[in-house]
Amino acid sequence: MFDKNFPKMEFIIERIEFIEYIVKRHKYVTKALEDEIEAKPAILMHLSQIGEEINKLDKAILEKLSLIEDAKGAYNVRNFIVHSYEGVNLALIERIIKEKLPFLKKTFKRYLNENN
Repeated sequence: MFDKNFPKMEFIIERIEFIEYIVKRHKYVTKALEDEIEAKPAILMHLSQIGEEINKLDKAILEKLSLIEDAKGAYNVRNFIVHSYEGVNLALIERIIKEKLPFLKKTFKRYLNENN
């Protein structure tokens, strides 16, 4: 049985891995966010895409995975990035990268492995 949420979760995982790669290249999240030419815009674009895509997941899946609040937060971050780029709180972005994205990636990977 095909689950229409699978491609969305895979897309989100891929965006998280892109962010991880960018951070790894710069050695630290802070350094990556200081790179205003390449890294910071790329990270913010990936975060906005994560927020957009997570908003498209079935609410029942998000509830099952206890991600309702995280999904709302991700979409709010997406809106903030898209509508207020200059005012983006980089400390919040750093916290999201360090704390929220690894949890999200782990949760989606586990779900995909258990249900694929």
